Amino acid sequence: MSLLTPYSLLWKHRKIINAVTRSEVKVRFAGSLLGAVWLLLYPALFLGTYAMVYIFIFNVRIPEMSSPGYVILIFCGLVPFLGFSEAVSAGVGSVTSNANLIKNTMFPIELIPVRTVLAAQCTQVVGMIALIVILLLQGKLGLAVFYIPVIWALQLLFTIGLLWILSALNVFFRDINNFVPVVILMLMMISPIAYTEDMISPGLRTILYFNPLYYIIMLYQKALIFNKLASPFQVTVFVSISVVFFSLGYFMFSRLKTVFSDYV
Repeated sequence: MSLLTPYSLLWKHRKIINAVTRSEVKVRFAGSLLGAVWLLLYPALFLGTYAMVYIFIFNVRIPEMSSPGYVILIFCGLVPFLGFSEAVSAGVGSVTSNANLIKNTMFPIELIPVRTVLAAQCTQVVGMIALIVILLLQGKLGLAVFYIPVIWALQLLFTIGLLWILSALNVFFRDINNFVPVVILMLMMISPIAYTEDMISPGLRTILYFNPLYYIIMLYQKALIFNKLASPFQVTVFVSISVVFFSLGYFMFSRLKTVFSDYV
């Protein structure tokens, strides 16, 4: 197996991935009264809660930003976090909940977590479009917006690799499915969704370097809010994290998948 194997896998089965992802999205909203409206309502509710807590309760202010500007900053960090958290929450148990596909030798089971990750991006797609439209109407959208597809692609690589690892391990250790929501809640509290990098003390900043979401959120905020690319350190670290997790995740999943049928 070469380092390019997981990339070639996605390209080879791109039509299957597209079909199963569309099916997953349809199933997600089947029977829902509001349907796709939840794609906008869900991040809006989170944004309203964050804004109320940080602006009106904690009374957080950024000197160079107005209150509406600060709300947009929060939204910029919240949108990718929701895309990540939805994918991880739904993807950890994706293998164990698709036992029929595991025993179907015609379907590449490596695509099960991939399908979940892509289907979970609906909220982020809608939220990102809304964010870009708001910035465009305010005349604050810069050329750095063209970095967003690259950042998003790296985010997807990291998330897919992480879920290849977690979904495979969850087959043998079902407690992972219960532990992940707690970790996501902790990450939500310590990720720089509602504050800038300058607001973090140097001592705590070192701790944040071990949080992958720190790099994801920083890259989005720098590109959309501050119209520039993140620091070379942040870019280098996140590119490395994404590529390593994607390769390592595929390696682990491909090695463990041969015994999945014995445990599900």
